[in-house]
Amino acid sequence: MINIREEDCVKELSRGDKKSFELLFLHYQPQLVHFICGFIKDSELARDVAQDVFLSIWNNREKLSEIKSFKAYLFKMGKNAVCNFYDHSIVNDKFEAEELSRQGDTDNIEEALFAKELESLIEIAVCQMPAQRRLIYTMSRIEGVNNSEIAERLQLNKRTVENHLTAALADVRKMVKQWPTLFL
Repeated sequence: MINIREEDCVKELSRGDKKSFELLFLHYQPQLVHFICGFIKDSELARDVAQDVFLSIWNNREKLSEIKSFKAYLFKMGKNAVCNFYDHSIVNDKFEAEELSRQGDTDNIEEALFAKELESLIEIAVCQMPAQRRLIYTMSRIEGVNNSEIAERLQLNKRTVENHLTAALADVRKMVKQWPTLFL
């Protein structure tokens, strides 16, 4: 989709044109699902979240005339939807843990809740990283790829990879330090 056509589609969509919405949906939905799946790691959930993003775009289409780049707007909405997904997961996990604590051993439940909240918090920190930093962090910490191989795969200097990892870990530490205030 060329930029001029996209701009026309967005203008027409803001006026309620269903065909323009369909064109934008068909063009961007697979990219958005792939983007969201990178964070959620569940393709069905990613499709649902992407569907919600497009539903929100349709419901708020009048506001589209104010945006400069539909793609940037769409992916920002996708990022916010992922963060909302994790926020909801944290609330849901807390509720489940409270229910279980009424029924059984609270020490184990608290530890499991603590671990789950920490994992969610790290995922939120990762989703807020710039794309290349997030990719390098994921390859290193989740996939277990060493720095030299990451540098080779991404055609980067090994020192650049190390700098991105250092910054990524600093982002995670910063988020974890804010943890007590985020979950109160």
